[in-house]
Amino acid sequence: MPKNLTTVHRDGVYERSDRKGYWAAWTDAQGRRIQRKLNAPTLTQARQLLADEKAKVAKQLATGYTPLTEETFATFATEFLRYQQRRIATKVVHGKLSQHEYERQRGIVESHLEPFFGSMKLATIRRKDVAAYINSRIGGVSDGTIIKEVNVLKRLFNVALDAEKIAANPALRAPVPKAPEGRVRYLSPEELGRVLRACPEWLRPIVGLLTTTGTRRGELLRVRWEDVSIPRREIRLRHTKSGKERPALINDLALQVLVSMGADGNGKRGLLFPDVTPAQVTVAFVRACDAAGVSDFSLHDLRHHYASMLRQNGVDLHTLQKLLGHSDPRMTDRYAHLSPEF
Repeated sequence: MPKNLTTVHRDGVYERSDRKGYWAAWTDAQGRRIQRKLNAPTLTQARQLLADEKAKVAKQLATGYTPLTEETFATFATEFLRYQQRRIATKVVHGKLSQHEYERQRGIVESHLEPFFGSMKLATIRRKDVAAYINSRIGGVSDGTIIKEVNVLKRLFNVALDAEKIAANPALRAPVPKAPEGRVRYLSPEELGRVLRACPEWLRPIVGLLTTTGTRRGELLRVRWEDVSIPRREIRLRHTKSGKERPALINDLALQVLVSMGADGNGKRGLLFPDVTPAQVTVAFVRACDAAGVSDFSLHDLRHHYASMLRQNGVDLHTLQKLLGHSDPRMTDRYAHLSPEF
């Protein structure tokens, strides 16, 4: 290390053994430790750059003003994803998110937001830029997908706003499309019977449980026998879309399916369906529907079928929301028009 250079453990200019150039360490106005490579070819210039940074900190502390960031959207996007990754929790509470939700947000940021906004300076992005992004997606993806992407963009800008890197959130009041009407699709008993008969034998218990418990495909395929309690008549769903555990109630038809699978109380262990993948289930179900002559019906529609049957048998919307695991009651409102009279 050159003479008079300080180490990384306190404020000052230093060199690293693994990379060339001069580096500096200091504490910013928020009390955070900053370590950054300096664009300085000489020690004198490096010390001057550090002095300039410290002068900015002193001004911020004296006036309460924080200058906006010079970093690009792509640079902050990486910081945002690290921030979100630190918030991953097995049990989702306020301020936390599930691994599934993190992966969804990461996919949106890396595949769609970064390619569009990446080279723009974060602090100069305006509402018109967000509108241009929305316009670039219209026609290529569904309105629901655009809404989800803009929601992630809003979250990213809010994190930047909290860090005082930008002056305002340009994604607020963005011209997003109207949320699509919720789909309600269910089968008649005769149609359901045809579909079940057309299913291969290994698929029937999966379809039977999706129909009678209202679980999502991913939730059911991750259920273990240890999560099934016949005495309590419930299946504990530990891997849900929201990250929050919830029970799926075992009605008489679901019980028949589980008994046919060997749920005899002798301590079975492991996954209920260990030898199938989500894609295999979906493809096989589509083929069964085609063979049964049932059109416009997907595997996920079995969840709508479950909700519709409960609603038509008098289950109130609040209870239905809890059974389906909807975090937003508006998701459940699509079934409001269904009733015993219907």
